Amino acid sequence: MNLPFAESYKIKMVEPIRKSTIKERERWIKEAKYNLFNLHSDQVFIDLLTDSGTGAMSDRQWSEMMLGDESYAGASSYFKLKNAITDITGFPYFLPTHQGRGAENVLFSAMIKEGDIIPGNSHFDTTKGHIEFRKATAVDCTIAEAFDTNIDHPFKGDIDLEKLEKVLKEYPKERIPLIIVTVTCNSSGGQPVSLKNIREVKQMAEKYGIPVFFDSARFAENAYFIKMRENAYADKPIRHIVHEMFKYADGMTMSSKKDAIVNMGGFIALNDKPLFDKASIYNILFEGYISYGGMSGRDMNALAQGLYEGTDFDYLEARIKQVEYLGQILKDNGIPLQNPFGGHAIFVNAREFLPHLPKEEFVAQTLAIELYIESGVRGVEIGTLLADRDPETRENRYPELELLRLTIPRRVYSRNHMDYIGAALTNVYKRRDQIKRGFKIVKEAPILRHFTVELERR
Repeated sequence: MNLPFAESYKIKMVEPIRKSTIKERERWIKEAKYNLFNLHSDQVFIDLLTDSGTGAMSDRQWSEMMLGDESYAGASSYFKLKNAITDITGFPYFLPTHQGRGAENVLFSAMIKEGDIIPGNSHFDTTKGHIEFRKATAVDCTIAEAFDTNIDHPFKGDIDLEKLEKVLKEYPKERIPLIIVTVTCNSSGGQPVSLKNIREVKQMAEKYGIPVFFDSARFAENAYFIKMRENAYADKPIRHIVHEMFKYADGMTMSSKKDAIVNMGGFIALNDKPLFDKASIYNILFEGYISYGGMSGRDMNALAQGLYEGTDFDYLEARIKQVEYLGQILKDNGIPLQNPFGGHAIFVNAREFLPHLPKEEFVAQTLAIELYIESGVRGVEIGTLLADRDPETRENRYPELELLRLTIPRRVYSRNHMDYIGAALTNVYKRRDQIKRGFKIVKEAPILRHFTVELERR
């Protein structure tokens, strides 16, 4: 008899979570103005809002926190983190930041100006927000297959080289400060980018004299998919693949709250000393001195340890198989999903789930609210609310994908929790024809509105 798959860790501490009733959840979501971000955590049974900072740290990470050096300048924790980053990514220069959007803010302040064009693969919300805040333009060059959820393409995060070259030919080099490659690509469904594509993007970038930067929040998951799906790398260790990925980048931003499995932290890593010097000025202005950058010493220690744990094959296999397990439950029950399953989340095609609702009524947000009321499971909309308004026309942007993201925190939930989520969404799917109305906006911020938006039922 073949042995079934089992996680390569055991549980040392647990946290109780509260169950609630449908009546309570109906009241709570109404009081939250139908914005799942406004819910109190104790009003949520299973929290799939994000995998950012919500993972469970290991005993070794907690041990490292006790060794943190809280010196303002030159702390040993800084050098421990610097050595880990260089060891894993190959970059010689780095700046710590409090999280990924802090890294974007610092790097983009040093690189992007008004009128610039930033091509990439489905830039995520904060990335696009930081670009548009600077009155620059993000151009999506993702392959067309990414937007057909029924196609089973192994690397839906890939950049379409023809789309990219069109942008590089259309605009002068001076207006394109960088190309951003997001690994894995969150907005297209947690989809990986192949090493072949990464290499080809770098070759094209060099042809036009443009640097390439990675949005690296889930770089280790991307490396796992390369090992599993790109034949040339089937026998290569994860860290070998990671090194080769970053060989084709000039720098990176990192939200360490994802693949480094910490609750807070981020960084910028670079090859270029002059850019490091320029970015250091902004790091001191926005984040903190260059040897702590908004992070405590104990958090830098935990991050350094987390980078090694996050690039361990056994850990990655357990993490991604749990996501796959949930995806298969939903798929077996006929629920329309982005195929193949992503690395950190299952993405439900809300437009196919609720085809009778008009796009103006925020279909994915409606589905997320219905799932919460049904079960206490909190997901997140990756659709029209997140897409924001066009900076020029102020009209809603309707993305090609309208998705409900069910994001699995690392090392937090059990298989029983996945079964519960699967049953809950299946219940909603069975009564989908009874969902007659969506929502309208009553209050919104001018940028990144989905975090604080207030809604009411149509």
